[in-house]
Amino acid sequence: MKKIATIALGVIFSMSAFAQEIETTISADVVNQYIWRGQDLGNVSLQPTLGVAYKGLSLTGWGSVGLANTADTKEFDLTLAYAIGGLNIGVTDYWFNAGKDPEGRYFKYDAHGTNHVFEANIGYDFKIASLQWYTNFAGNDGLKKDGKRAYSSYVELNVPFVICDIDWTATAGAVPFETESYGTTGFAVTNLSLRATKSIKVTDTFSIPLFGQLTANPCSQKAYLVMGFTLQP
Repeated sequence: MKKIATIALGVIFSMSAFAQEIETTISADVVNQYIWRGQDLGNVSLQPTLGVAYKGLSLTGWGSVGLANTADTKEFDLTLAYAIGGLNIGVTDYWFNAGKDPEGRYFKYDAHGTNHVFEANIGYDFKIASLQWYTNFAGNDGLKKDGKRAYSSYVELNVPFVICDIDWTATAGAVPFETESYGTTGFAVTNLSLRATKSIKVTDTFSIPLFGQLTANPCSQKAYLVMGFTLQP
C-alpha cells in the first residue's frame, strides 16, 4: 500500500512539475486595419491569440474578425511550431470564411473545395535580425497564369531596435515567385514596414501595449497606417 502511495505521489509531483513548465499565452489585439504582409484584409478588427508552449514546442490559435464591417475577412489559424536556439520551424493551417467553399465550412478539407491554406515556414533569429521563409504546400493556394499551383511563398527580414525607450521593428518582405495569392507576376517586394511599440502603464500591475505601423506595398503601390493596442493578463 505504501508503495502504491509513493508511486501516486511521484506521478502527482511529476505532473505538477510538468504543468509549471508549460507557458500559456492569451491576448487580443484591436487594430484600425488588418494589414498582412502588405495586403489589405479588412478594417477595424479584433484579433485574439491563445497558445501553449513547452520546451520550444508550441501550439497557437489566432483569429481575426471585423468589428466595423461584417463583410471583412474572418480568419482562424492554427500553428504548430518548434524553436531551438535561433532556429524555428512551423506549419500553419489558415482558414478563411471565403475561398473555394461558398458555405465557408471549417471541416471541409477537400483539396479542390476547401477554404484552408496550409503553409510551412523556417527561419533563424540572428539577434540583430531575423529571417523567415514561408511556402504554401496544400489547400486553397494561389495559381500561376498557366493554371498550375503556385506554391505561394513569402520571405521576410525583420530588424529590431530601440529608440527613446520605444521598441521598433523594420521589416522588408518579398514574394519570390509568380502567384495570384499575392498578386505578383514574379519577384516583387510587397511589404516595407516600420512598427513602434510602447507599453502604457495603467496601474502598478497592468499596462497596455500600444503600437503603430507604417506599411508600404511597392508592388500594389498602396500604403497603410495601422494603430492598435493589445489586451493581455
